[in-house]
Amino acid sequence: MNKSNPVVHFEVPGENMDRMKKFYETAFGWKLNQLGKDMGDYVVVMTAESNEKDPMGRPKMPGAINGGFYKKTDDPMSQYPSIVVAVDDINEATKKVKDAGGKVIGGMKKDGTPDEIPGVGLFSSIIDTEGNRISILQPKK
Repeated sequence: MNKSNPVVHFEVPGENMDRMKKFYETAFGWKLNQLGKDMGDYVVVMTAESNEKDPMGRPKMPGAINGGFYKKTDDPMSQYPSIVVAVDDINEATKKVKDAGGKVIGGMKKDGTPDEIPGVGLFSSIIDTEGNRISILQPKK
């Protein structure tokens, strides 16, 4: 039996981050952490109580996931929500993506290589066979 790679994170784009943060805090009570310019002004979203000992801060409640908000740009790939799938080996996962007919667009560097997210792991975006952007993450151990 093959090991399944779970969805561990979601990402949602926004045009006005202050308005977006206020909406999700008010509507759902989510806790938000605005990161700085060095992290692309990304907003970390905590939807449920998290395990402080987990380097990714995954929720304690089974099935719950946390996420993030990012600023929409002119890049069509930044216009839609995305899910993040955890993988054991990002290089092996990107090979499997290509073998299955997908494309690897890489991290923010756009050269096909994954980004290293400090304290979190290696991150890369892919395009599935239907044109959807999905992200893969090799969590830091």
